[in-house]
Amino acid sequence: MATAKSFSNIGFEDFRQLASDSSLSKYERIGFPDAYRAGFEAAIFADIRSKLGNLDREQQRVLDIGPGCSDLPQMLIEHCRARGHHLALVDNREMLDLLPDAGFIEKTAALYPNCPELLDANAGKFDVIVCYSVLHYVLVDTAFFRFLDASLALLAPGGQFLIGDIPNVSKRKRFFASEAGIRFHQEFMNTSEPPRVAFNQIEHDQIDDAIVMALLQRARAQGFDAYVVGQPANLPMANRREDILIIRP
Repeated sequence: MATAKSFSNIGFEDFRQLASDSSLSKYERIGFPDAYRAGFEAAIFADIRSKLGNLDREQQRVLDIGPGCSDLPQMLIEHCRARGHHLALVDNREMLDLLPDAGFIEKTAALYPNCPELLDANAGKFDVIVCYSVLHYVLVDTAFFRFLDASLALLAPGGQFLIGDIPNVSKRKRFFASEAGIRFHQEFMNTSEPPRVAFNQIEHDQIDDAIVMALLQRARAQGFDAYVVGQPANLPMANRREDILIIRP
């Protein structure tokens, strides 16, 4: 298993072990160093709300795929409680056990989308689907298009699906090839050397522009509106991550 400090090439089974490790912080349990999430999650949730307008309506059906156990799912839970939403959470059992239980919360312990009962019972019923900081783990555990197709089938008319915080290696390269990115690297690494950037080179097991655009094209081909959406500058990795927003007309 990857260590808590590397968080690289980890998947569903690794997160089960991280969730059970009481020596880790709540951010390390979801695969982040504390510096990447501590103090940022209120801003992250505000950004999620700005992109998913249905969250601020009343009595919506909401699905969170891979919520983890940090403050972010707690914020979503309280938001759903206040607005009378039904909230479905899908993650490993160890992670779900770290989140509160309530009458409006439905927990499914599964590696999404290997949860046929949830999928069959909720076809075309969810007004909001959130999948934040998870897509790069889908690359490890399941097929991108199967993940996407299963999720699209759950959206109600007018439903909104946010695949958030996608680490796009192509966007990362563009940033580190820029003047701002070079300064960022030099200051962060305390070096006068520029970062090494190689364009037109496939990075195996990494999400790049080709994958992001393929997801958009597949969603659009099925009759959904799909967009790449940037993150505000106050988020910790906005210079190298982005979101996909999909809406069922």
